[in-house]
Amino acid sequence: MLRLTWVQPEDLLGHELRQARLDGREPSAIEARWRAAGGPDAPQRAGASAHRVSRYLRLLAEDLLDELADLPSGLAEDEPTDLARIRAACPDWPTVRLGAPLAPAALEAAWLGRAVGCLLGKPVEKLPLEGVRALARATGNWPLTTYFTAKGVPGSLLEEYPWNRRSAPTSLAENIDGMPEDDDLNYPLLNLLLLQRHGRSFTTTDVARLWLEELPPGRTFTAERIAQRNLLNGVEPPYTARHRNPFREWIGALIRADVHGWTNPGDPGTAAGQAHRDAVLTHTANGVYAAMFTAAVIATAATGTHDVHACLRTGSTVLPPRSRLAKAVDHAVRLARSTEDFDDVVDTLHALYEPAHHWVHAVPNTALIAAALTHADGDFAGSVCRAVSGGWDTDSNGATAGSIAGLLAGTPHALPDHLRAPLKNRLASTVADFDGTGFDSLAHLTHLEATRT
Repeated sequence: MLRLTWVQPEDLLGHELRQARLDGREPSAIEARWRAAGGPDAPQRAGASAHRVSRYLRLLAEDLLDELADLPSGLAEDEPTDLARIRAACPDWPTVRLGAPLAPAALEAAWLGRAVGCLLGKPVEKLPLEGVRALARATGNWPLTTYFTAKGVPGSLLEEYPWNRRSAPTSLAENIDGMPEDDDLNYPLLNLLLLQRHGRSFTTTDVARLWLEELPPGRTFTAERIAQRNLLNGVEPPYTARHRNPFREWIGALIRADVHGWTNPGDPGTAAGQAHRDAVLTHTANGVYAAMFTAAVIATAATGTHDVHACLRTGSTVLPPRSRLAKAVDHAVRLARSTEDFDDVVDTLHALYEPAHHWVHAVPNTALIAAALTHADGDFAGSVCRAVSGGWDTDSNGATAGSIAGLLAGTPHALPDHLRAPLKNRLASTVADFDGTGFDSLAHLTHLEATRT
């Protein structure tokens, strides 16, 4: 039986109930109808439940998804999605401080840093925090300093906390042979292709058309898969982000933001606006803000004249100040500054966010990235290892922290050899003609887009 992940209405309904509570809607009456009919909870970690439900429950789930979408939100004024309203809510929207385009060496370090952080987190994606810690400690790799390995891990521990099934064959230390394919690298490749075809004045419709032409549906997840399905059903952007899409505040838009920052050095406001046009295909509110924040941080780092703390401060200026994400990032940065042991930082964040948020939600994951970068003072190895060791969406968090810290490092040779060398300057991908491309070539192509007028 084929159970396609992230699209079954009976699975979406449980996620939408949780999302409704987070964004200020009151779903209790609708939830009661779902429970009374025998409706199940959403899967905790997998993308699809194990068993098919009745036709009645599936049709009921579709109806209730539409009813939930019509509920009024008490947070709508504080958390707009429209860019003009976002800018109006941000009193310190960043000004342009144009610098020279990034040198190819810095771009190579950013691309490579993104890959290293992603690869570090791949084997433990979907595992709970206690599993991440136990697997690392079993091989003496805690605090985390290098790639995970299965060598020396007791079989009983692996039964309790199995590696990510798809990733372990290519991302454990003993198996690494170049950078394997991952959506955290596919999306930057797609956005590089987007700029090559449409330039920095691209529209959200251009993003949608590119995805239909170049992005295999099996390589999409959560909000991106829903948006692709909506496009094929004739739903147009930006409604693709809202129609039966309970994942619209998850991390997907954040992992697409790097190229928008890399190509706007010293102009974080424009980078954030560019990320917004990309993000609204699939996300709303805090899901969009996470992408804008990341793009603004990277655009600031791209000047080569700011430390990581200044970059994070600038990134925060594109977040509506009363939004959940703005409050989460501010809290995480203050917590990281005042807490000596990063494990204590992580424990505090998990206690605060885990009861209400899915492990892929943008709010806790963005907060963790900001905390990791702050606590490591922007050091590359320290940043990616802290981001991955914090759990939740380990590969995506490692990738974004690695991109920012790699960019700040300025050259690939500043990245530790034991993390850099196994990638062999080779990236696997099903996007366009990028399979087997080197990070030096990607840096050159990105540099061309950054300097194109």
